[in-house]
Amino acid sequence: MDVINEVVGSARAGQAFARRIGASGPWGLRFPAFPGAGFHVILRGSGCLVTAVGEPVTLRQGDIVFAPHGTEHGLSHAARALGELPAAAAGTQPADPGPAAIEFLCGAYRLDRGQVHLFLRRLPDIVHVSPDYDRHPELRSLIDLLDDDVTQPGPGTGVTRSALVDLLLVHVLRLWQEEQGAGAWPAVGDAAIAAALREIHNCPQAPWTVQRLSQTAGISRTAFTRRFAQSVGKPPMAYLIGWRLLKGAQLLRETGEPLAVIARQVGYSSEFAFASAFRREFGIAPGRFRHRDHEPGDIPT
Repeated sequence: MDVINEVVGSARAGQAFARRIGASGPWGLRFPAFPGAGFHVILRGSGCLVTAVGEPVTLRQGDIVFAPHGTEHGLSHAARALGELPAAAAGTQPADPGPAAIEFLCGAYRLDRGQVHLFLRRLPDIVHVSPDYDRHPELRSLIDLLDDDVTQPGPGTGVTRSALVDLLLVHVLRLWQEEQGAGAWPAVGDAAIAAALREIHNCPQAPWTVQRLSQTAGISRTAFTRRFAQSVGKPPMAYLIGWRLLKGAQLLRETGEPLAVIARQVGYSSEFAFASAFRREFGIAPGRFRHRDHEPGDIPT
């Protein structure tokens, strides 16, 4: 299973946002917790990363801060308590004209009541990487493209914004893997449960039952149910339903397939059954989810 593929695919069930922020003098911003994943790229200048626990971390030009599951954090000109920082204003306001002491890009995928991917939830609350841009010139190009897309939006921005945020997320995750080595992804340690998860992820449309999944795992139904909940944090069928609906949301965002076709692709016997489950999970009908434009105030950064 390609974990980065799975992670980025799950993020696409939400909407991509990005903005550029510049500040001078004594400054600081607190980014409240939100359901999704977000990042900051320091374009110019330096500052401090502030979290609720641990010491502040110095940030320099080119550094990237990644919040895999939307944990509250802050950026400031100097070390300060997180609670002292004013909350960042919501919306996609344009950056102030003129040079600033520090400039950074913020990007995020905010999920519509969806679940942050299991593997992202197991990463640290905040990830900090300092890329070697000589070794990764493509990352510098991506940052420049996203910066241009934010500062000079044009026709098709909704498409380009999502694609660029996708690509940056992929590269940040690769860098984290590279820096941390083989243990970067905290995989499900129970091999039997990992086997069942692979089947769910690869074939969400299969008529899975707890009994069938336990047979795939090679253990009794009782042991499977208990070990699955311990490893994943929820019962097998609850996880299966969540995954099917997440994949359905992704297909709604990325394809023009009829609702009935998407329903079958994610394991529902009818359009009605899929739509009912989707409304319970996301609080919105699939058709409205597909066509809804997010308001600027939805952006968490």
